[in-house]
Amino acid sequence: MNAEPSRNPREVVEQVRRMVAGEGVRFADLFAPDGVLRYPFAPPGMPRELAGREEIAAYHGAAAGQRDMFAIEGVDVVVRDTDDPEVVVAEIEHHGRSQATGGPYRFRALGVIRVRDGQIVSYDDYMDPIAMAALLGRTPDLVAALSAA
Repeated sequence: MNAEPSRNPREVVEQVRRMVAGEGVRFADLFAPDGVLRYPFAPPGMPRELAGREEIAAYHGAAAGQRDMFAIEGVDVVVRDTDDPEVVVAEIEHHGRSQATGGPYRFRALGVIRVRDGQIVSYDDYMDPIAMAALLGRTPDLVAALSAA
């Protein structure tokens, strides 16, 4: 299912929130066919850019197992408008229990999202790679990868 053309950027961010919360929204479906997803702070082994809905779907489909590493109890979003009506900045934070550590967690990411005709045309997803590694119980892997680089 593709995003409806009537959705404004704030409505699209709500769909992103629903996706993070596991409410049946497929992330790639929110993108335009030629939409771009970038991870400017990507850790080693993670792509910095995914171009096109199909590439985004393939990557996120393969990474779906990581979702089992944590039990999300809630997702909060703060959306900030910009002077460009197509662009919003979204702070998305989810919290719950990490299966890897057994303890509670909070994880926040910042998205700079451009929406045109109800679909994401660009999404710059700023995640903290150290916090992500801790959430997944992979801090030693991150340290090793950074040491090898």
